[in-house]
Amino acid sequence: MTSFVLPHEVHGDGAHQVFAVHGWFADRSAYAAILPDLDRSAFTYALVDLRGYGEARDAAGPYTTAEAASDLLALAERLGWERFSVLGHSMGGAVAQRLAALAPDRLRRIVGVSPVPASGLPLAGEQAALFTDAAEQPANRRAIIDVTTGGRRPAAWLDRMVARSLERSDAKAFRAWLDSWAGEDFHADVEGCAVPALAVAGEQDPALSPAVMRQTWMSWFPRAELVTLPGAGHYAMDETPLELIRAVEDFLRADTEVPGAARESA
Repeated sequence: MTSFVLPHEVHGDGAHQVFAVHGWFADRSAYAAILPDLDRSAFTYALVDLRGYGEARDAAGPYTTAEAASDLLALAERLGWERFSVLGHSMGGAVAQRLAALAPDRLRRIVGVSPVPASGLPLAGEQAALFTDAAEQPANRRAIIDVTTGGRRPAAWLDRMVARSLERSDAKAFRAWLDSWAGEDFHADVEGCAVPALAVAGEQDPALSPAVMRQTWMSWFPRAELVTLPGAGHYAMDETPLELIRAVEDFLRADTEVPGAARESA
């Protein structure tokens, strides 16, 4: 187990402890839009910076989802968290699935917001070049954010998202993370996992759509649920923050319910 401590901030003092893990484009500030309205009496949220991002921008590492899962387990030990839930956006959703494979007994529930499937997201041709060159080309980052939100968002918001991404991530780490979340297939390690697992998908996200969640997440986790957010693309935290909070916290609050069959809501 690594001795590296992920930079983090803790909000709330509720009995249900939750890690919030960001995606490829941002550090823990990705959750800024939902932070004011989280239920801090029912939950304790720990927002983390993965290696290569935010306060861990200069941290060394192979920058993989497996390493991130180990880092989170080490942080759980430091915080004294025996069992906890994990909320992960996009790449962070892949990290949540890594935890489900690595230490399912430690997890109460996992939530993926537009989560990258455990099977990865193979890229080819122009798409591969767009993502690969995004490490050095701000225009590529902007194009990716625009496409994955359905081409519906204001130019100023796109510019702000790109500026934050450039400021909060290390370019070399950003490029290395791509090989892990897009190229690694570990879905065999999560198939049949009994941890309750919620996927939240934006209807306007063409890449990680509700249909993709049905083919992946919903088929692997026996206790899976899917919530579709009609007004969101890939960045529900910014696009539909209140709807996202309601979906996530309703699911987390159901922790004491008797497990049932997978179900879907819209």
